[in-house]
Amino acid sequence: MAEVLHRAIVSGLTVCCGASVLRPRAVLLFCLLLAAGDSQVAAAEGKPAAPQPRLTLGKPFACADYGGNKVCLVDERGKIAWQVAAERPQDVWVLKSGNILFSHVKGAREVTRDKKTVWEYATAAGNEVHACQPLPDGIVMVAESGPMRIVEVDRQGKIVRKVQLVTQCKNTHGQMRAARKLASGNYLVGQYSDGAVREYDPQGKIVWEFGQKMAFGGIRLPGGNTLVATGDDHRIVEVDKDGKVVWEVRENDLPGSPLRFVAGLQRLPNGNTVVCNWGGHGHVGAQPQIVEITPDKKVAGEVFDFGQFGTISGVYVMGLDSDPAQFESLR
Repeated sequence: MAEVLHRAIVSGLTVCCGASVLRPRAVLLFCLLLAAGDSQVAAAEGKPAAPQPRLTLGKPFACADYGGNKVCLVDERGKIAWQVAAERPQDVWVLKSGNILFSHVKGAREVTRDKKTVWEYATAAGNEVHACQPLPDGIVMVAESGPMRIVEVDRQGKIVRKVQLVTQCKNTHGQMRAARKLASGNYLVGQYSDGAVREYDPQGKIVWEFGQKMAFGGIRLPGGNTLVATGDDHRIVEVDKDGKVVWEVRENDLPGSPLRFVAGLQRLPNGNTVVCNWGGHGHVGAQPQIVEITPDKKVAGEVFDFGQFGTISGVYVMGLDSDPAQFESLR
């Protein structure tokens, strides 16, 4: 059916465009036929027509496009302004210098806007890296699944601190997702397969824990609450220090923007929360990749464009006049 329709379109083009100069009515007819043909072909192949992009976030941002194997800087119109290749990136930061720091599955890199690598850490074979963070004095925190540890690495690539973590998970890929060093010196770690967000002290002792299946990671907010991304549990929760839920967005609380795999989060100064709605595990193309949510659970903006992006795991909203290396970014 699809092949027949395309032959008809080509035939129509020959009829309409036989003259050396196309008439406007002929061009319009051809465009209509072509659009109808594409729709029929998609239906014949069992593929839904791709939705129109929705780019209403209205803020410049950096993102780690895990499915697209790239890290991007995106302007306020939602268009990619810069990008660099990266293997399964998951975490990204824009530094005060303008450089971009990001994690990829085999390590972490800092690159300039002309894509020159100025710092790099490579993990050993068989390990995975899903998170990194800039710290004061140029130090970079890297979370390594496999050895199940956090390392802090100086500008010369020397490990200046190691923190051993605990897990019941033997599978490297399932051990950790997001990890953050706090201004207190402790570390907040999302342990996906263990089903917990855990806070460790610098000696590796667990000092706080929130049980959450498929925990992706947490953000410690001013006042002491913790914002938790729940991966394939399809929700966002904010809990107090006693683990009581004080705010929650469930899978279908946002009409037209269902939460699927909740990955990277950022809490903005206005109280809104920006969430990476990673679309893997059967949901690629089915919902926005990034959503900004107000405290009363309304959609303030979104990024829904599977032409430009794949599945986005990490987002860093730019232009907030904060220094991520001084614990000023809530993400």
